[in-house]
Amino acid sequence: MELWELVARESIRDVIARYNANGDSGRFDQVVELFAPDAVMELDNGKLYRGREEIPTIFTDAASTLRDRPGPIVLRHMTSTLQLDVVSPTEARSRCYYHVLMSHGLDHWGRYIDEFGVVDGRWRFTRRREMLDGTTPDGWAVFHLTKL
Repeated sequence: MELWELVARESIRDVIARYNANGDSGRFDQVVELFAPDAVMELDNGKLYRGREEIPTIFTDAASTLRDRPGPIVLRHMTSTLQLDVVSPTEARSRCYYHVLMSHGLDHWGRYIDEFGVVDGRWRFTRRREMLDGTTPDGWAVFHLTKL
C-alpha cells in the first residue's frame, strides 16, 4: 500500500466520523461542508437530495421532528464494519453499518453506501445512500418516516 492510499483511508474515516458527530450535535453547516458541491444523498425511501442547497434540509427537517418529542434530545449515530475501496488518488467507495442510539435506547439501524472524491484537496462525499434495515417500535424513526 502506498502512502497516498493510507492518507486517503484516514481522511475518509475522518469524513464519516465528522458526519456523525456534527449531525448529532446540530452543526449542519459543518455536515454540509463534508459533501462535494454537486453531491447527491439518497434516503431509503428513494428521495434524492442534490447539492449543498438540498442536502441540509434532510437534517433540518429531522431536527424539527426531534423538538416535538418529550424528554431530552439524545442522538448518537455510530458506524461500524467500514469497508473502504480506494480506487485512485481522487476516487473511493465505502460501505458500513450504522445504528442510532437515543434516550430510549436503540432507535434504528441500517447501512451507508458511499462514494468519495477529492474537492479542493480534501476528500468529500460525492454520493451517500442510506439504507434503513430496521426500527424500534414506537421509536423516533417510525414517527419521522411517516412525516416524509
